[in-house]
Amino acid sequence: MPIPWKKETKEHFDQMIEKTPVFIRAIAKEKVSKRAEALASEAGRGEVIEKDMIDAFFKETPGGFWGPLQVDLESLNIDYTQYGYQRV
Repeated sequence: MPIPWKKETKEHFDQMIEKTPVFIRAIAKEKVSKRAEALASEAGRGEVIEKDMIDAFFKETPGGFWGPLQVDLESLNIDYTQYGYQRV
C-alpha cells in the first residue's frame, strides 16, 4: 500500500518528474516514488518527506546524471546539500 506524501514534497516530486526526459519519465516516476515510500517506511514515518524524495532521486539516478539532477533541484529552490549531498 502506498504511503502518503507531504503536500509540498509531492508537488516538488511532480515538478521534478516533469523535468525528467520524456523517454524515461514513467520509469523514473515509478522507481523514485517507490524508493521514497520505502525510505519513509524504513524510517518509521507515516508520510514521505523531502529527505525521502531527495534520497530516492539520488539513489535511483546514475552518478553521471547527478549534475543535471542537482540543477533541477536547485531550480525548485530545494537545498539537497542539507541532506549530505555535495555539488558535482
